[in-house]
Amino acid sequence: MNVDEAVPVITVDGPSGSGKGTISQLLAQHLQWNFLDSGALYRLVALAASRRGIGPDQADALAQLAEALEVSFEPSAALEAVVWLQGEDVSRAIRDESIGVMASRVAAHPVVRKALLSLQRSFAERPGLVADGRDMGTAVFPDAVLKVFLTASAEERAARRYKQLKDKGEDVSLAPLLADIKARDERDSQRSASPLKPAADAMVLDSTRLTIEEVNQRILAEARVRGLL
Repeated sequence: MNVDEAVPVITVDGPSGSGKGTISQLLAQHLQWNFLDSGALYRLVALAASRRGIGPDQADALAQLAEALEVSFEPSAALEAVVWLQGEDVSRAIRDESIGVMASRVAAHPVVRKALLSLQRSFAERPGLVADGRDMGTAVFPDAVLKVFLTASAEERAARRYKQLKDKGEDVSLAPLLADIKARDERDSQRSASPLKPAADAMVLDSTRLTIEEVNQRILAEARVRGLL
């Protein structure tokens, strides 16, 4: 693995809507470390593919797109990182529900995951990295100093997504969101390449009945135990 072992990495994995993105950015801000939203990379591939008329089942063409990605993340006080693709701010575009559904299908291709592996690992720079995704602790950074697997019930995750979209003024219904989350869970956990699951040494947290601050404090407490603070 071409990762500088002197650079500490914290991974936060989990299913869609578990809160891993918010928690990862809070941790990165607190520690003043670099941040990687790996899920955004698959959304970027999906967005680029949709713009070029490439379907979610065209694995080789998708892998070529993945290898050519020029992407960067800009932290935001609102905990919604600004995502740049080839110099264009695509933060809102990649959060479209249709792109999210396509990204889940794109991520199922082993050749796409392989194409993005080096890019993901390149974010591990000093003083440290907080990486959020679905296989950060199992496949991308197996030697991470702290691995967190954050989950919540499908119903709670759908409710969170519903509120998030409503707050943005979007016209959405809860039932389709719940169905989509359950379908993504099954697709992500059953795929042959890096299926969604906790690393054997991960700290597993169910956030269904926890606030963001409670989750954050539990992870920070573990980080202190491991000498990261």
